[in-house]
Amino acid sequence: MIGDLAHRSDSRKLRVAILAELQPIALKNCTLKRFGSANDGGYLMCENLIEPLDAAYSYGVGRNDDWGCEVSRRYHVPVHQYDCFDPARPTCNGGAFVFHDECVGDRNGYRGSRFFDTLENQIRKNGDTGRRLIIKMDIEGAEWDSLLAAPDELLASIPQITMEMHGFDDPKIVEVLRKLKRNFYLVNLHFNNWSCTPKAAPLP
Repeated sequence: MIGDLAHRSDSRKLRVAILAELQPIALKNCTLKRFGSANDGGYLMCENLIEPLDAAYSYGVGRNDDWGCEVSRRYHVPVHQYDCFDPARPTCNGGAFVFHDECVGDRNGYRGSRFFDTLENQIRKNGDTGRRLIIKMDIEGAEWDSLLAAPDELLASIPQITMEMHGFDDPKIVEVLRKLKRNFYLVNLHFNNWSCTPKAAPLP
């Protein structure tokens, strides 16, 4: 009983620490615009800070990539899509998609039948190192290991990352958020309205 109470206390302290890192700031030079669908698949970005843009990276796409389609058509750039769980290749009339049947992770190699590689390697293999890129991530919790493995120099070269964050019980979440804040400002945060999760308090 005492051990369980201590565990719950530690877990809550972790969630409090996560929430403390997730405090958006108001950037005077950021005009927020939603790219993609009205519901799941849409992401807010600072529209006026996207250009110039050479390419976009969309991690976790499933059967559609509304974000990637709008970005590609609007800015006339290729969108590199990565998804090793759903081999369906989304299409986009008027856009340029390059689908990669692999996932992003903290190292290179197979995990079962699925191939993973690092953010740094994937960008390098596409010849995009040093180019102006934006990134979207919705990869069901794999974002933490992937971003933790990414060099600070690489992250510093990326103007914007929009992502769906998953989980609330892993200490590395705080580590990754602090790492990101060395090069990024958090300008928007909203919680998924799928359902309330009392066990995640003080997170909604």
